[in-house]
Amino acid sequence: EVQLVESGGGLVQTGGSLRLSCAASGFDFDGYDIAWFRQAPGKEREGVSCISGTDGSTYYRDSVKGRFTISSDNGKNTVYLQMNSLKPEDTAVYYCASGLDRGRRYYRSRGVRVPDFGSWGQGTQVTVSS
Repeated sequence: EVQLVESGGGLVQTGGSLRLSCAASGFDFDGYDIAWFRQAPGKEREGVSCISGTDGSTYYRDSVKGRFTISSDNGKNTVYLQMNSLKPEDTAVYYCASGLDRGRRYYRSRGVRVPDFGSWGQGTQVTVSS
């Protein structure tokens, strides 16, 4: 059974940092992509970043480039999202999700989209105060 468990959320001031973790079980990263999504109140869930479990290639949405860094520890089956220079507009519930490996070129043309990911964690709240 595939399981994804997020942790590391919390309350931080503008400009602060948080590191989210996504612990995966029930599958090996090779052949899969792991993505971070977020959903703010009243808004649609949006893809934030994605990493390939096969070759480690990464993708970021424009609004987080240069501030967020996704990484993986395949030995621990864990993916991290380091979030620096946080802004109030980053406030959301953050979810990790797994899907088949599609390659960075795919995400560059289509973005990181909910339908491309079949397994989801329960989410962790990130709140950035102004």
